[in-house]
Amino acid sequence: MTTTLEQPTFDITSIKARQKGTWESGDFGQIAKFLVPDARKFIARVEMRPGMKVLDAACGTGNLAVLAARHGCVTSGLDIASNLIDQARERAREQALAIEFTDGDAEAMPYPDASFDVVVSMYGVMFAPRPERVVSELYRVTKPGGLIAMANWTPESFIGKMFAVFARYLPPPAGFASPLLWGNEAVVRARFEGVAEELRLARRTARLCFPFDAAGTVDFFRRYYGPTCRAFQSLDAADGAALSRDLIALHRRHNVSTRSGETDTPSEYLEVHARRVATDHCRYNENFN
Repeated sequence: MTTTLEQPTFDITSIKARQKGTWESGDFGQIAKFLVPDARKFIARVEMRPGMKVLDAACGTGNLAVLAARHGCVTSGLDIASNLIDQARERAREQALAIEFTDGDAEAMPYPDASFDVVVSMYGVMFAPRPERVVSELYRVTKPGGLIAMANWTPESFIGKMFAVFARYLPPPAGFASPLLWGNEAVVRARFEGVAEELRLARRTARLCFPFDAAGTVDFFRRYYGPTCRAFQSLDAADGAALSRDLIALHRRHNVSTRSGETDTPSEYLEVHARRVATDHCRYNENFN
């Protein structure tokens, strides 16, 4: 099957700068703590052995990198947000883990070809604006026969519905491929065509559990989650209040917790295990090298 590569028309320099600023706002480390249980489940399904070289791409504060290092892997982490890398380094230091964390872009990774046995990314590289470059880089830094493992929110998920709420107030820029396309099986198969010799896809459910009611959870994200912080900052008071009401209503509709003062919102993601072809040619290379 022949796949047409996406050709975004937006100003990539400004998009990158805006993304970096967005993820550096707030304090994602506070959010990441609540994602650890699902990170453990995700990493437990990734084939890795002590001594393997593992990269956590778009690692945030290093949830997956820490787990891989504890497993005895030679581990690296990469993220565009410098403050998150600083937190990841401090986290590794506190746990006496030798992890190499680097400021960097998932679309232009600062690693030699075929550096890693396994590359993982959980709700990370899906947010890079040019998916074809992401695939090219994932291919390039993974050893032939190595594994690329991703967790990507699906369009139908709770997070997908949250994206839709934000889009009513802040439409995404034209030409910017939705990150949620990484949660669509057909799109993922097309993106990895000619790149993966084996592709396994499975829909999983994450449990987003927070010790706050719906309003408290929205406030928590508004304070600490960069994209939510920036969204509210860009709206006037009336639209900000309306967005807050819509988000609170969404959390209430999807909260399955029976405990007062707690939210537990299941959210679906697509788990991708792509085995890199054992060749030195990627169909993207001629376009992006």
